[in-house]
Amino acid sequence: MQVDHDAPVVFLHDIHRQYRQGETTLTILSGAKLALWAGQSVALVAPSGTGKSTLLHIAGLLEQPDSGEVYVNGAPTSTLSDAERTQIRRTDIGFVYQSHRLLPEFSALENVMLPQMIRGLSRKETVQRSREILAYLGLSERVTHRPAELSGGEQQRVAIARAVANAPRVLFADEPTGNLDPHTAAHVFNALMQLVRATQVAMLIATHNMELANMMDRRVSLADGQVVELD
Repeated sequence: MQVDHDAPVVFLHDIHRQYRQGETTLTILSGAKLALWAGQSVALVAPSGTGKSTLLHIAGLLEQPDSGEVYVNGAPTSTLSDAERTQIRRTDIGFVYQSHRLLPEFSALENVMLPQMIRGLSRKETVQRSREILAYLGLSERVTHRPAELSGGEQQRVAIARAVANAPRVLFADEPTGNLDPHTAAHVFNALMQLVRATQVAMLIATHNMELANMMDRRVSLADGQVVELD
């Protein structure tokens, strides 16, 4: 995909999304707009049920809006095929979830290698890149350990390493520290912020943690189906 360096990495324009629940129609997003720029961290702070996950899924091309457009690198995505959307997710987008979702039978190193091998990089290159990312996140002594042998914070840092393994241009995180104690959450969050500064990736994090949100470049919320800037 052609990269427009003057455009936001991701731009949501006039996004609408409704769900049917029995006889009721739930309006989740109603004309939502949001721009994410390279090297900028944005906190999405809103109560449960207001559509944070829906917004993340639409921005990350995991879900189609009912109407509106998602631009990635300045290019519209609404008319792309499923294969083309998958390719963008594979190369330009990284995801971190509340649950680490690591594959239990693989080591930390192998979990980080997998998305790179799926992309087509050589085994030698994926081993080197994966070791470098894990070392950057303070896990060089844990590369051969399987998820069950890692602490919760270590597991989540491996998940972050996996999310950035293909050098995405944007990183989406859905309550990435929600299952962690405050000290571990701060450690994982600091690792995320280091990566944003070092790689100039754009980052959108859905979180309930206002202390962490206040450390980010921007804070946004959802009100009446629209994205509103806080502060």
